[in-house]
Amino acid sequence: MALLLAISIGVLFAGGAFLLMRRSFVKLVIGLVLLGHGANLLIFVVGRPIPGRSPLVERGAETVAAPYSDPLPAALILTAIVIGFAIVSYTIVLLKRTYQDLETDDLESLTSTDR
Repeated sequence: MALLLAISIGVLFAGGAFLLMRRSFVKLVIGLVLLGHGANLLIFVVGRPIPGRSPLVERGAETVAAPYSDPLPAALILTAIVIGFAIVSYTIVLLKRTYQDLETDDLESLTSTDR
């Protein structure tokens, strides 16, 4: 299972990096989304989740019985999802406005500031 997750993370990062180097706005946004998903999956895997073991203290116990899943990676992933959504939303609005003003979707033609 760990090998499958590692391959998935590598494919997401490679696909995201590849799409960021393309010349289209849409591919740029999809590349950002793939990189965000790859980062979230990496945080999830590094947290070593244990199936069926939540980090809750049982009634009458002083501490959590080992082994347990760490709640910090889940909190980080939730925060990263919200931040990633905000970045992608902002990027889409920025690229839409750029397309309306310059009437091109080619990133190579945006190198000059003259209209």
